[in-house]
Amino acid sequence: MTATIERGAATASVIPPKGEEKPRAKRPGGFLTSSNGKKAVMAVTGAVMVLFLVGHMLGNLKIFAGRDSFNEYALALRTLLEPIAPYRTLLTLVEIVLVVSVVLHMWAAISLSRRAAAARPVKYAARKKSQAKGYATHIMRFGGITIALFVVWHLLDLTFGVVNPKGFDSSPADRMIAGFDPSRWYVTLLYIVAVAMVGLHLRHGIWSAFQTLGVANRDRNRALRAVAGLGSAVLVIGFLAPPLAITFGVVQ
Repeated sequence: MTATIERGAATASVIPPKGEEKPRAKRPGGFLTSSNGKKAVMAVTGAVMVLFLVGHMLGNLKIFAGRDSFNEYALALRTLLEPIAPYRTLLTLVEIVLVVSVVLHMWAAISLSRRAAAARPVKYAARKKSQAKGYATHIMRFGGITIALFVVWHLLDLTFGVVNPKGFDSSPADRMIAGFDPSRWYVTLLYIVAVAMVGLHLRHGIWSAFQTLGVANRDRNRALRAVAGLGSAVLVIGFLAPPLAITFGVVQ
């Protein structure tokens, strides 16, 4: 009997006295350093970049309306808010917001990836790796690097004219047409690869946003995947149409 009582006492759960409970350690930095906060940062910055891409695509399509139409569009971007604000004020603000969004988006993505890896330092030996998940991871990682390198080239080519045959002093339409001249087919090819990466990145991003917002479920998944694919396809086609038209002589 005594042994039974002693065994029970030894194995009984011990309730700490009131006042001695240790407070939970809070993650420094508040909401933005939490996983939900980083996901919110990715969602907001992703939306900013999508809006920019839509506006940029619509502007590029102006080349089909003629050189004058495209040049007027490019000039309007630089003279909006004049004379209230100096030349190029609004465009500069948009560029700053875009750069900040890209940096925060990458920071949140890298932080979430590292946190997920740290939460499971040892992989299960018997667990079969998801091909779809691995594919998406490679697309988001290497696609982001490809896009970043392409953006640098794109700015040097069509914005600053450093690597453009017409140079900086030419009109925006002249730079664009010279940039995708048939003799520079390799530039068009690079553009196609980069835009395809943007499309894959965007498709995965839209689908992830649906999951984060809790919209996705078993009944809606097929339709939501189609929406993500359609949205990215529209942007890819819209961005590829002008350079391909120039390369193949439709726009001269």
